[in-house]
Amino acid sequence: MQTYTISELAAEFGITPRAIRFYEDEQLIKPTRQGQSRIYSPRDRARLVLILRGKRVGFSLDEIKEMLDLYDVRDGQATQLAYTVKKFSERINALEQQRADIEHSLEELRAARARLEVMLAEKQPHRMPANDEHGRLIGYAMNPGAHD
Repeated sequence: MQTYTISELAAEFGITPRAIRFYEDEQLIKPTRQGQSRIYSPRDRARLVLILRGKRVGFSLDEIKEMLDLYDVRDGQATQLAYTVKKFSERINALEQQRADIEHSLEELRAARARLEVMLAEKQPHRMPANDEHGRLIGYAMNPGAHD
C-alpha cells in the first residue's frame, strides 16, 4: 500500500504541513505514526482532497467532517450519499441567492453611479478653452507675441 509523508501531501496540494496537522487535530484525517513521523494512507489523501474541495466551495469543516464520517456507516454509503446530496443542494441554493444578491447590488450601484455622474456634470460643466477670432486656442500659441 502506498503511503505519503506530510511533506509530500503539502507539496502536492499546495498547502502547509501546519494545515494538514490542523485537519488531523480536527479529526478529519487520521494518519498512523511511525515514531515521530506521520504516515498518511491513500484514504487520508482522498479525505484531504475532499476537505480542500469542500472548503473551496464554502462548506464549514464541521459540515465536511459530517459528510466524511458518514462514509463509515455500514449501509453501502446510502446515508453518506443522501446527506451529501442534501448539503450540496443547500450550498447551491445559498450560492444562487448570493449571486442574485450580488447582481441586485451591482444594478443598484450602477444606477446610483449614473445619477451621481449626471449630478456631477451639472455641477461642473465641461469647459473648453476659449478660441480667438482665428480659431487658435488662447494661451497655446507657439510664439505668444506673433499675430497673423
